[in-house]
Parts: sequence; structure tokens; C-alpha cells
Amino acid sequence: MRAAEVARIVGIPRPTAYRLLETLEGLGFVVRGPSEDAWRPTLQTKSLSSGFRDEDWVAQVAVPRMMKLGRKILWPLDLVTFHDYRMAIRESTHNISPFSVDHGMVGRELPVLETAGGRAHLAFVPRQERAQIIEGLRERLGSDVVDFHDDGPLDYILAHTLELGVGFRIKGFNARTMSISAPIYSGERPIACLTMIWIGTALKFEEALRLHRDALISTAASISEDLARVAAEQSEE
Repeated sequence: MRAAEVARIVGIPRPTAYRLLETLEGLGFVVRGPSEDAWRPTLQTKSLSSGFRDEDWVAQVAVPRMMKLGRKILWPLDLVTFHDYRMAIRESTHNISPFSVDHGMVGRELPVLETAGGRAHLAFVPRQERAQIIEGLRERLGSDVVDFHDDGPLDYILAHTLELGVGFRIKGFNARTMSISAPIYSGERPIACLTMIWIGTALKFEEALRLHRDALISTAASISEDLARVAAEQSEE
């Protein structure tokens, strides 16, 4: 919705609506679209509703672990989840990273096949679910877009992801950065992925794996363990 539409519906001057939208953007509740005057709500708006209780694990379990790792490695981290054939950024440490080149990331939706988080999700979900997702992507994007990428064919990317233990992005999507992503599990399937992003000219891919892969996997595993503990405690209540 444009600022002028907000002003008309709410019954306030357009400059006032624009200032309020900028304030809400700073708080993380809305994000400005490509047109620079179109705004949309972010996932953070769910915190304003009673229905947010089902997703408290992000704030209570994932964020503390993310912040601890983010302060250690300094590169920014994103927590992403699969939703409607996109990867939604649920939380981020870009605001505390001295090396971040992107801001206002929470609530943005990224392509599945061109991101480390999307590739990690595809690689680690059960085989039947993976096939269903890929078929859905083919219907939306076309087979050529799905099967071939700057980093190689999709089959290779997914196989290499399983070998590495993390999804990866070396080329494409954002030419300035690279990323790796580790799955976070609830039970037997991943429900989110933890992604580390770095500037490609500052750190080679192999060096990033050597320095940070184990810590990223360990943090994702700790979040998974915390989720299992919380679920067990709730089942006993």
C-alpha cells in the first residue's frame, strides 16, 4: 500500500502517514517496496497478535543462540524458513554485525534455489517433500530456471550440500556476497535454516568453510536441541 492510500484510509495528512511508515520501518513492522512509496508488513507484525505464541521459539530459542554466534564470528546471520516457495527471513543479526552490507532484512522473502538457506532446506527435507517442492518450483519458474544455476546443476548443488553439511551460495543472486546455511530441526525434519553471509572479496569460500562451518552447524544443532527440550517440557505440563 502506498503512503497516500494509508493517509486516505486512516484520515491523516500524507506527510504524517509517510513519517509514521518510516517509524514503523525502523521498528521492523513494515518494509518499503521497490517503488520506494509502496509499503508492506513484515513477519514481525505477528508479534502484535495473540497468535504469535506458536512462533515464540524464534525469539526465545533461536535469537539468543544467533546473537552469541554473531558476536563471535562478526559476519551477519539470517534465520530463514520455507514459506510458499520462498525463503522468509525471520530474524537477523545484520544490526549488530560490523561487516553487514544489507539492512532491514527481517520479513524479506528470498528465492529458494539461489540462496544457501533454500538449498539447505531442499537438501535436508525428506526425499518425497523435496520432490514435491522441486515440482512446484518447476511449475512456477520453468525447468531451465530450476535445474541449472551459476553454481552448477541442481542435482550437484543438493548432493554437495549433503556432503558439506550446509547449503551454499558462491555465485549468483548477490554478486557481492557468499553464504552457507545449516538446518535447524524439529523432530526429523528441518523447520528453519541458519545462514551466515560474508563479503566474497574479504573471505574465500574454502576459508569460510574452514573457519565457520563447524560453529554454524553446532549453533543450529543447539537450537534444535533447545526446541526438543522445550517441546518435551510443554508435553509434560
